[in-house]
Amino acid sequence: MKHHALHACGTAALAMAGLMWSASGQAQAQALKAPADYPKQAITVVSPFPPGGGNDNVARLIAQELGVITGQSVVVENRSGAGGNVGTAQVSRAKPDGYTLVMSQTSVMAVNPRLYKNVGFDPVKDFTPISQITSAPLVLVARTESPYKTLGDYLDAARKQPGIITYATPGNGTMSHLMGALVSKKAGVNLVHVPYRGAAPAITDLMGGTVDMLITSPASAEPMVTAGKLRILALSHENSIGVFKGAPTLKQSGLDGITADDWYGLFAPAGTPPERVAYLAGAVAQAMKSPTVIAKINSGGSWPVGSQPDAFKTRLQEDTVYWADMVKTAGVSLD
Repeated sequence: MKHHALHACGTAALAMAGLMWSASGQAQAQALKAPADYPKQAITVVSPFPPGGGNDNVARLIAQELGVITGQSVVVENRSGAGGNVGTAQVSRAKPDGYTLVMSQTSVMAVNPRLYKNVGFDPVKDFTPISQITSAPLVLVARTESPYKTLGDYLDAARKQPGIITYATPGNGTMSHLMGALVSKKAGVNLVHVPYRGAAPAITDLMGGTVDMLITSPASAEPMVTAGKLRILALSHENSIGVFKGAPTLKQSGLDGITADDWYGLFAPAGTPPERVAYLAGAVAQAMKSPTVIAKINSGGSWPVGSQPDAFKTRLQEDTVYWADMVKTAGVSLD
């Protein structure tokens, strides 16, 4: 089961680049027709993380385009807490009318439900997937002036000082946390997890030397990597782009059998009328063709996707199975 899941996830990540363009081609063929009664008022996109991180950036980028396409104002609201669970759970209880959406991600939808005893929502039953927005590896980064030139250097330091060397993540139970636990286990070292409320405060502390390494999305790390202030130690899969292209993978760093594809995606509460979901998916597909959107997503180390609801639903179901397996392997659980 495990090898199959690993293989499936790795393959999904690799096939992603090819699939994207065919998906956007299909979307292009479908002319965007709004339902007669929608949208007639402002649409809210909840980002369940603080401002300044990858989720917030992608939410704002898409909201801006959707505003132009739908002719309504599309507002981003940050409702952070519990590794993205708080804002996501609030949207699961929102009126299913297409006016309250959530920009969620792999860690919240596929990982958290396996880690927390009660996330406050069921990712499959309580939401209608609209569109997968991006696909990217996770990145492991250290300060450029740190002694760690490679992941090997970092792990060697952890072997010499068990229980001292730290890794930061954007929150307890995020995919980053799980990745850190898997790295600890595979490498046979005792790394100390330091969770933050989002990537932005974690990066501040990494730059200040409070923590040794950070595991996060490429979008969150990209500005500091581009500025030469952070060094990439490893990526969770090889399908990378921009400033991350050619960086070593976990596999190349000697840690085989761990892979992760970090996506952002747009969801509506379950029960949202299908014609509104179809309209929103069409609007997202149109937004994903904007050269500005493509350039910004690429520069953040991600691939633009813009999938249709059915494809995104399948993706969510596959990832739910894969991460259940990885949570068992990592032996992580949270209250």
